[in-house]
Amino acid sequence: MSQQRIVLVTGATDGIGRQTALELLRRGARVLVHGRTLAKAKAVRDVLARESGSSDLLPVAADLSSMAAVRALAAEVMARVDRLDVLLSNAGVFMHERKLTEDGFETTFAVNHLAPFLLTHLLLPHVQKSDGGRIVAVSSIAHARGQIDFTDLTSERYFHGYTAYATSKLANVLFTYEIGRRLGGTNVTANALHPGVISTKLLRSGFGMGGGTVVQGAATSVRLAIDPALAGVTCKYFSDEHEEASSQTSHDRALQRRLYEVSAKLVGIAGLPDVT
Repeated sequence: MSQQRIVLVTGATDGIGRQTALELLRRGARVLVHGRTLAKAKAVRDVLARESGSSDLLPVAADLSSMAAVRALAAEVMARVDRLDVLLSNAGVFMHERKLTEDGFETTFAVNHLAPFLLTHLLLPHVQKSDGGRIVAVSSIAHARGQIDFTDLTSERYFHGYTAYATSKLANVLFTYEIGRRLGGTNVTANALHPGVISTKLLRSGFGMGGGTVVQGAATSVRLAIDPALAGVTCKYFSDEHEEASSQTSHDRALQRRLYEVSAKLVGIAGLPDVT
């Protein structure tokens, strides 16, 4: 892991994602800075270049509520770099009202779960080219209150912003454990994290409260991305830069497997073979 790490950070134009990109640049990584629009990604790239003193930034853009845009993002990333050492899925939304995407998915579930699910699989060949590829998912302690209702994944019968958010964060952990297991024995690891209760736009809008600094919020993501001590560590959940226990539900193997298979069908991919 002595060579320069190439890292894609989704949702890198604001909050924890922006700070994560900055910290990785300061530590010598080459960072693909993802934003919803290219104009914003380029603007943040310029600011991060000044703040970090590094020019190793590539702006990329995609509206993660669109699975077509996710596919285009993956294609662009693979065209611009020859491998990907870390895929750090940080982007997330908190919706106050139920809104369907162009694909017919509830927006929270689409952006927070289906987008990283699809992006991970599309970029996996590039991650596998790394000498130690890492898949890192920014989840939340809120995952402990999530519950997957396979009969109402679009929240048609019931929608509540926090419930949808918590469910999407549970999906992050379930997916991380499942893909990590399916990638067992390969050079790619998968881990999830809770960044802390951090004063971001999402926290203020979704929860009406403040919290810690974005520096604190980025710390665990940065460690999972580049710490050599975590080489080979997989299917774990971290908080405050240390491994912690995730919810009991998140360890339900049948639930992990079912969510994986349903998600693969929803986004139109075959997925990885089940190793059990």
